[in-house]
Amino acid sequence: MANTEAALKQATTVIDGALGAALVDYSSGMALGTVGGGKDLDLTVAAAGNTDVVRAKVRAMELLGMKDEIEDILITLGNQYHLIRLLKGRANNGLFLYLALDKSRANLAMARHQLMRIEAELEV
Repeated sequence: MANTEAALKQATTVIDGALGAALVDYSSGMALGTVGGGKDLDLTVAAAGNTDVVRAKVRAMELLGMKDEIEDILITLGNQYHLIRLLKGRANNGLFLYLALDKSRANLAMARHQLMRIEAELEV
């Protein structure tokens, strides 16, 4: 089992093209941990902003009467992918992993696969 810091570090070192990663509590919008980022990617701001994305999607599913779970949400920008993976399990309710990727260096399918593996090993 990996703790938050180890899991985020693994995400940014193992996943090709990773620019930064965060573990976020979407009930508060607070980042519980961040790795990477920089002047062009403030992970604390991204955590808060992506909390709104998650809340909006959860609300839309409720309005539609959908009884399904969100695995992940992908936002495609001109130069980046932003991947939001909601954590499963009773102890992880209300948390998501956020991963920003350089589009030119990332393999999206592999990034999703590796993020699932990191989630499975994460101990919060």
